Amino acid sequence: MDFRTTVERAQRLKQLHAEYKPLVLPTVWDVWSARTAAGAGFPALTIGSHPLADSRGAEDHEGQTFEEVLAAVRPIIAAVDVPVSVDLEAGYGQQPADLVAGLIEAGGVGLNVEDTVHSDGGRVRGTQEHAKYIAGLRAAADDAGVPLWVNGRTDLFLHAKDASEVRDEAIERLRAMERAGADSVYPVGIQDDDDLLTAVTGAVAVPVNSTAHPVKHDLERFRRLGVGRITYGPLLQIALTDAMKGMLGPWAP
Repeated sequence: MDFRTTVERAQRLKQLHAEYKPLVLPTVWDVWSARTAAGAGFPALTIGSHPLADSRGAEDHEGQTFEEVLAAVRPIIAAVDVPVSVDLEAGYGQQPADLVAGLIEAGGVGLNVEDTVHSDGGRVRGTQEHAKYIAGLRAAADDAGVPLWVNGRTDLFLHAKDASEVRDEAIERLRAMERAGADSVYPVGIQDDDDLLTAVTGAVAVPVNSTAHPVKHDLERFRRLGVGRITYGPLLQIALTDAMKGMLGPWAP
């Protein structure tokens, strides 16, 4: 993809986040799913690490190299005429500038980056460490002249036995990511907790991303709770898997 198109798509993705409250980004994993979602009328998409890995017979949690991920997402991004963001897990051990350069070369105009470092034993980055990494991504994107949308993710709620007990720490982390230049923040694992969603959406000025199930969840509820951005993670792929099994079941020997 040429540089001008990449910049235009990045600008469009930013505009869409302002237009839609929330902006729903179907999480896709191959050319077929991307074309299907775009054909259904969605103006932007995201590629999820988990469904991408499953579609390629690889492990999630950085079971693929950065180069393998880039090779997989290039044809997906090229197959549609809408902005595409890419879940880049914890960065695959790359320096922020290298991560940004690779994403831009592949035509991606947004990225998701989490604080669980799978390549380092699954440790969780500290608040300032993760914020520093996000600041590096922001600076690298600015230097490259592409307004990449940076979605800063924290897994603190996901790892906690009781999500409410880490609320204050998670909010501190979300605010640190916002100050570091994240365009949106993503506290994973609280999509079914109205109180926690309300707390985090009220704590930051940037859009809060929530995971959603395309069948079991309600869009209006997320809007009411102040969620600014919705992605499906692996849940769209899982829902399609369930539907496929239901269709094929009567035909099985």
